[in-house]
Amino acid sequence: MTNILVTGGAGFIGSNFIKHMIKRYPQYHIINVDALTYAGNLENLLDISKEANHTFIRADIRDRNKIEEIFTNNDISFVVNFAAETHVDRSIVDPEIFLTTNILGTQILLDTAKKHWSKRRDDKYCKEYITGVKFLQVSTDEVYGALGANGKFIETMPLQPNSPYSASKASADLFVRAYFETFGLPVNITRCSNNYGPNQFPEKLIPLIVNNCLNDKELPVYGDGMQIRDWLHVSDHCSAIDCVLHNGKSGEIYNIGGNNERTNIEIVRLIISFLGKSDSLIKYVKDRPGHDRRYAIDNTKITSQLGWKPELSFEQGMKNTIEWYLHNAKWIGNIVSGEYIEYYKKMY
Repeated sequence: MTNILVTGGAGFIGSNFIKHMIKRYPQYHIINVDALTYAGNLENLLDISKEANHTFIRADIRDRNKIEEIFTNNDISFVVNFAAETHVDRSIVDPEIFLTTNILGTQILLDTAKKHWSKRRDDKYCKEYITGVKFLQVSTDEVYGALGANGKFIETMPLQPNSPYSASKASADLFVRAYFETFGLPVNITRCSNNYGPNQFPEKLIPLIVNNCLNDKELPVYGDGMQIRDWLHVSDHCSAIDCVLHNGKSGEIYNIGGNNERTNIEIVRLIISFLGKSDSLIKYVKDRPGHDRRYAIDNTKITSQLGWKPELSFEQGMKNTIEWYLHNAKWIGNIVSGEYIEYYKKMY
């Protein structure tokens, strides 16, 4: 059985990816590693908790000894690294944890993967390393910086991060590249646009606005709300990572975008309209420092070279997402109350 290490697998995108892989590849064994910080929630994985090919291990990717133990005990073939601090606002308040988790944690994963990959490479009886060992770093379009009114991010653009969060992700990407160039470790980097969908932590725009609408609370909008993002449903993101994991050329970077540019205020008003609320709930607040004005992904490389394309329309994806939050009020309530953290602390 092929063992795939997924780090950050209790978070929003990681948990959706694990469910995608469990459903599509029953012959794979998923080793799910998560530190269960505030954004890691095992409730995201309740529907697969009893699957025989899914194992959860509570661990921090900064713990070198624990990561070494996991590799040694599980004969890891693939690594998909979702583990990261991701919220820009939090990175402005406390940059240090972004440095240690996103950069040092990634380097520890790379170093351990390299060590075990080298053993396979040098074993004349083991040919799996040729096609079956890869380190996939899940990154973000924010490493490119901000765009003007025109143009899109392409993979060859220089990295110009504007927040501590994006700077930490850009640094991690460069370490991944260095391990390919220096040591030959098979790697890929994916850079995605803004994700949305079920199980997203409610500090992010869409679940925050949905939850506040449901509770008739103010809807905070930074600045004039005209910041533009390209929105990608998490299910399409997961299928793209799957595609790169199996078909991506070693050493290559692939941009993953949904071809759905929308302003933040458009998103807010769409949710208000869907839920039958009033625009009077909108409250414009002071813009955050270094707030990038526009992101847009050119996904030509992954679509033309690997044959992937997003399948879910923005309209249908938003409808599905809002309805999911409407039907999962208990999930949101547990997060807002912090109950999920206390529950899993007792278990792990």
